[in-house]
Amino acid sequence: MIEKALTSADVEFVTTLHGEEPVSFHVLLQPRGDQADRLLRAIDDIALGELDEAAHERETPEGKDAAALGQQALEVSLSALHTAGSEAEGRLVEDHPLDALKELVGATGADEVIVLTDPHYVEEFFHRDWASRARHKVGVPVLKLFSHSKA
Repeated sequence: MIEKALTSADVEFVTTLHGEEPVSFHVLLQPRGDQADRLLRAIDDIALGELDEAAHERETPEGKDAAALGQQALEVSLSALHTAGSEAEGRLVEDHPLDALKELVGATGADEVIVLTDPHYVEEFFHRDWASRARHKVGVPVLKLFSHSKA
């Protein structure tokens, strides 16, 4: 589960996690949420010392307006995984990402879930981030990773 395009460092990291063991990826990407998430994102930006980012949070497309950017990020990520020699498929998730994740784990028989995001300090503190919530929902180990750099 990702929230933005994978960087080359992210792709290298996730494709080498299991050494030479063959793996395939089923990627779920949720475009940015709605206005309710804006304050939390601004707080995260401030905590990371990115004051300019916090000031411009309202200018970033959200919800339905973010779908085109999300689709582009998904295509970039899948292409990068394929270039690295991995099998990968994916889709956008607009509503209820954890329900979609649980359904995907069941349908594919996944052994593990990787949640790769930027730090979200407020959600993490209250265990409301995707990885913490997924651990109670999907029935397989959930590995939480932070993106290596900006996409």
